[in-house]
Amino acid sequence: MSISDLYSSGFKTRNRDHFAAIVRVALSDNIITPEEEAFIKRLAIFLEIEDEEVAAILKDPEKYPINPPANETRRLERLYDLTRMVYADQIADDSEKILLKRLVVGLGFEASQADDIVNKALDLVANGDDEDAFIAGF
Repeated sequence: MSISDLYSSGFKTRNRDHFAAIVRVALSDNIITPEEEAFIKRLAIFLEIEDEEVAAILKDPEKYPINPPANETRRLERLYDLTRMVYADQIADDSEKILLKRLVVGLGFEASQADDIVNKALDLVANGDDEDAFIAGF
């Protein structure tokens, strides 16, 4: 039995939807760079997303909803993953920033603070902060 068998289908659904959100960011410029592809593959393994589901998500990531986490720490953890994807190719282009801003609102952050949150998140990831330092930065 894999570790994912211990969790509810809701847990798996949240992981799948989070993965789809990250794929949306990667595809926002219509190109998945080798760095983004490597990140996607590692994340799929970490979130225990099966290969056929990865393929379906890569084909149509818009099909999956954004499920906002219930608490701020979980939102920041997801924001960290999303921001790392934006910065995976060392370039945060405008289309990725716009999508990240939409995802920030979808994660449950205040829309009025979305620009500041995106800028701060990108700065923290660009500085090489790990997840704990990223969360502490907020």
